[in-house]
Amino acid sequence: MNTSVPATAAEPGFRVVRNHEDQYSLWPVEREIPEGWRDAGFTGPRADCLDHIEQVWTDLRPRSVR
Repeated sequence: MNTSVPATAAEPGFRVVRNHEDQYSLWPVEREIPEGWRDAGFTGPRADCLDHIEQVWTDLRPRSVR
């Protein structure tokens, strides 16, 4: 599912990214996603991305220690 919320003109858009340990972060949409991270399917203003991460990242432990 790809959920997108448009960014405002005053704020650049962000994307939610996830690594192999199922840890989440934000990344500016205009920048290439760094190695080791992948698009998690949500873009929008920073606050909306943080809200999304709070909803989906329910177990903060890295996958390797679960």
